[in-house]
Amino acid sequence: MTVRATDILKEIQKLNPAEKQRLRVFLIDALTASSSTGNALQEISERKNKQGYTCPHCQSKHVVRFGKYTTLVDGEEVKKQRYHCKSCTATFTDLTNTALYRTRRLNKWIKFIECMIDGYSLRKSAEMVKGVTHVTLFYWRHKILSALKQIEVVNFQGIVEMDETYFLYSEKGQKKITGRKPRKRGGTAKKSGISKEQVCVLVARDRDKNTVSTTLGVGRIKKEQLDKAIGQKLSSQNVLCTDSWRAFRTYATDKGMTIYQFKSDGKVRTKGLYHIQNVNSYHSRLKGWIQRFNGVATKYLDNYLTWFQVLESIQHQMNEVTVNDMIIKGNLIPIVETYDKLRLSKFTK
Repeated sequence: MTVRATDILKEIQKLNPAEKQRLRVFLIDALTASSSTGNALQEISERKNKQGYTCPHCQSKHVVRFGKYTTLVDGEEVKKQRYHCKSCTATFTDLTNTALYRTRRLNKWIKFIECMIDGYSLRKSAEMVKGVTHVTLFYWRHKILSALKQIEVVNFQGIVEMDETYFLYSEKGQKKITGRKPRKRGGTAKKSGISKEQVCVLVARDRDKNTVSTTLGVGRIKKEQLDKAIGQKLSSQNVLCTDSWRAFRTYATDKGMTIYQFKSDGKVRTKGLYHIQNVNSYHSRLKGWIQRFNGVATKYLDNYLTWFQVLESIQHQMNEVTVNDMIIKGNLIPIVETYDKLRLSKFTK
């Protein structure tokens, strides 16, 4: 049976005001998501190919366009450009090896990115992103964060504040935990102070707010870990501001850097321009934000650090510009993470 537009309009007129409002909101969200998705896909294509086509499998430049194909996305036909590599004979699209690769719900991603910027839980996000389970959203979250994590931070300039903070080692989501009893909602450590139960997170930030935040390992920070995590971003021209831990002093001496250190007792908090108040404030905001998740599995902690770093860079503002920017940047960097790789990954630092 064919349904005419006039018949639909007549049925709409029969709705009460509340039902009409819900329909209006639904149509606006659906049409906006479709339009935004199309714009984001076009931007991804243009930025990925700004220096010519490159094969994601063999990195060859001997690539030609190979027609278009149509795929259904929630009942809507979407055309995608296909490419052919003359070197390895593989075919691919602009989304091959990206977070959006093979997704069948492209128009749902815009709403999901909005939920990520708002910091919603997976179950809350599933309520907002209709038709997608919280389990699927979990993998969407970590696929795009795995890409964003690879974005290179520019080298630090001038004064650099550097300090470590600690999170309780967590195997959240693990069905069989050996060596200890499972903890509820994050839990607490058995031992007081810094021990192997604590995961060290380094945060370094210059006065332009260029930031690196990364896990280093369990227990106290070591000089070798510093150099591996951040050595390429620093030079003898930088001035370090840190706490009084000796690994920072040793590291600065080896790099030929000037260093100002501040004890945790807080008696001397500044020395002119030099202090660690910015990085300590960052620690406070990070821990306050991450509490909403009631514990984060340590193997995914770097992804959450990246997530918070992105939110800080956009000042936690959710609008069309920040949403599109996040989804575009998250699909310019190739990733090979599958659902199984994410689920079976382990913390190895």
